[in-house]
Amino acid sequence: MLIKIPRGWELPESAATPETVWHQRRLLLKGLAAGPILAVLPLAACDDSDSKAKAAQTSAADPTADLYPVKRNERYTVDRPTTDEKSVTTYNNFYEYGIDKDIYAAAQQLKIRPWTVEISGLVEKPQTVDIDTLIRQMPLEERVYRHRCVEAWSMTVPWSGFPLAALVKFAQPTSAAKYIRFETFNDPSMAPGQRTPWFAWPYVEGLTVAEAMNELSFVSTGAFGKPIQKSNGAPLRLTTPWKYGFKSVKSIVKIAFTAERPKTFWEISGPSEYGFWANVNPGVPHPRWSQASERVLGTNERIPTKIFNGYEPYVADLYKGLEGEKLYM
Repeated sequence: MLIKIPRGWELPESAATPETVWHQRRLLLKGLAAGPILAVLPLAACDDSDSKAKAAQTSAADPTADLYPVKRNERYTVDRPTTDEKSVTTYNNFYEYGIDKDIYAAAQQLKIRPWTVEISGLVEKPQTVDIDTLIRQMPLEERVYRHRCVEAWSMTVPWSGFPLAALVKFAQPTSAAKYIRFETFNDPSMAPGQRTPWFAWPYVEGLTVAEAMNELSFVSTGAFGKPIQKSNGAPLRLTTPWKYGFKSVKSIVKIAFTAERPKTFWEISGPSEYGFWANVNPGVPHPRWSQASERVLGTNERIPTKIFNGYEPYVADLYKGLEGEKLYM
């Protein structure tokens, strides 16, 4: 049931996430794969000097570092302070590097250069483009987006990047293209999590072309005024703030335009719990927990979840006529 809520993605300042947060949880990986946890939390062992050193290392390894910071697009701001950088970058989930959230150190194995993106399928001219060439051709900006995890926590991140619509235009899909399939890297030699046999590697996600062309759809290449960290999905990740976080595929290497809906990572790994659409809806519970409210990281305050994560005015029209689909799993 759709819950009609007026524009309400703004939250009061009292809901802000403070700098220090601890939270950890394991997933059971036998039988049906448990739900993806994309929670982002701080690593206590990292002091300020550690953070500065890591930022310097990231900049040195990324030839696009000179492009940041980029100008903020004020249309996409929220009435809430952003979650602190340490929390966002040093404690989160990246299944390719393990099932716990403390994968920051392991994710440093990710080699982000050289990096290419293959554009294929129903396009005028299939091509493989170098990541630095691609980023420098895109209209970079910063957007502050709310994030809602399928496990019912929330945070706010200032992403840098470009509208996904700009990438679609660059790819020049044919009129037969109805969906876009995104695929992450597949290299067990640098990603030990990909050696686990119970997941359907590589990580694949998908959108309709209509969703991709929506103004909210974003490709993140940076955060907090610098190139995106490895643990957050460097050098290229998808960001769709009205959907649950597991849709935000990281470290993209392949983008294919197709006529048929792609089968996604979690549809294969956990078909009874996760589907293609993954739109946020407080009225549709996950099979194992409620989605009616969310826990703001840091304060542990429980606040009501909003339909489409508060972005209903931007995206609701995308799903008219699809009432028979499982839009909220």
